[in-house]
Amino acid sequence: MCCFTGKVEEVKNTRIFARLGEHGNQVIIYQMSLKADADLAMVLPIPVKEGTGEDAVKFFDFSKYENVFSDLWDLFPIPPSRGGDPFGAAPAAEGYSLKVVSVGAYDASFVPTIADFKRLDARFRLPEGVWAKLPGYADFGFAVFKLKPGNAQVHPMAFSFPSALSGTVFFPTLHIHDGEVHPKEHFDHTLYLQAPAANLSRGGWQESPGLAVTKVKCGLTHGMIRPDLHVYQQVMRGKFDNGDVVAKVRAA
Repeated sequence: MCCFTGKVEEVKNTRIFARLGEHGNQVIIYQMSLKADADLAMVLPIPVKEGTGEDAVKFFDFSKYENVFSDLWDLFPIPPSRGGDPFGAAPAAEGYSLKVVSVGAYDASFVPTIADFKRLDARFRLPEGVWAKLPGYADFGFAVFKLKPGNAQVHPMAFSFPSALSGTVFFPTLHIHDGEVHPKEHFDHTLYLQAPAANLSRGGWQESPGLAVTKVKCGLTHGMIRPDLHVYQQVMRGKFDNGDVVAKVRAA
């Protein structure tokens, strides 16, 4: 899931793809199913290099490849208890003083620092004091996607950023709902990782039998998913410590 600036009735089926790119960049593709009754924003804290400006984070339009996560799911054998891919996604909305990028159904902004949230409309900010409870995010930047009310299926959100974490793939899984931060949260996540050779810092990763290109239309992913590499998957469902997931890998 993620951090929301307003009340959400339901969030489920979160999917995140991440890969280290060249020159210290990381890519993230993110999709979920969301039900909400009012305009709000989804905020993804990301560990950007110090001094990262608004133009250093690039957003990508996946409106022509809505089912990328269904294809990633199909890379992996399906045990009898696992079932089919429960696909869902989220809608979008409008931005203000910070630079706004239109990416398919979304308007997206990069917020370089916590102080820059004042440059967003109040509807798209988290309550004051939230980040004070999370001092580990003081040096983070934030990818913000403006969402509209409803329960429609829309395409994934995707972006790249200059990462401050060398040799580490970062998954934004911190939960903040209704301005509250809890030590543990319910996860309904499927994480996907690509690396030329995995050297993962935590267990639970399953390697795809074939290369990504056997199931994924890599040419529609703006170079974010490499056709010549395997994919690693981890399913997280149930109660987990409320925080982000990181995995150590050898550089691309």
